[in-house]
Formats: sequence, C-alpha cells, structure tokens
Amino acid sequence: MVKILLVEDNASLRQSLKEIIHLQFTSMVIEEAAEGNEALKKVGTFLPDLIFMDIKLPGKSGLYLTKKIKKDHPKIIIVILTCYDSREYRDAAFECGADRFIAKGALIWQEIEALIRSISSDLDYRTSN
Repeated sequence: MVKILLVEDNASLRQSLKEIIHLQFTSMVIEEAAEGNEALKKVGTFLPDLIFMDIKLPGKSGLYLTKKIKKDHPKIIIVILTCYDSREYRDAAFECGADRFIAKGALIWQEIEALIRSISSDLDYRTSN
C-alpha cells in the first residue's frame, strides 16, 4: 500500500487531487498538509512513500522542505507540483532533490496515475523479497 502526502496550501486543489487518487486507488492512504511545518510533522509520523509538494507554501517553502525531507528520508519520492513552471524553479527543485517536476497547468492525470502505479509495484516487489 502506497502512502501519499499532499502538501498544498490550496484546499480545493488538495481535495480534488485526493479525490481523484482515491477514485483510481481505493486502498491508498493519503494525508494532507497545508503548510511547511505541518508537512514536516506528517513526514515524521506518517512516513509517506510519495509526496506531492507545492513550491509556494505558508511557513517553509516547498524547496526547503524537499531538501530537508530528502536529507532525512532519501527514499521518499517527491514530486514538485506547482504553478511556477520556469527553468529557475525546475532547476532549483532538482537541486533540492525532487524526483519529478510537474507544472499544474500541464497536469496530466495519466502521468500521476503511472507514477503511483510504478511506486506501488516497486513497494510490492520490495516487500515480497
């Protein structure tokens, strides 16, 4: 079972993403955080496999959080999901350790679905061996 943390300050976007994921992956456990400090606490207690992270957040930025989380939990997959689709943000996200960068304006459900399926398959393989 894949555990997902949605770190997004826009409540309606966070809820929509959660609903879409639950429709396709009914057994997924999904937690939410609306700001940076809450996200760090949830990472420590929930230990997600996958994080969808916004860049601009109240408190600590998504880039700071990505760097911190990757330092402490390098196996967590972090996908930056942001409105700020510029080369500078993309480069900064990867420098901070992000595994993927997806612009909200170019959000394609099939890409999210394939990513979740891939992670789920990897986790199934690891637990069976």
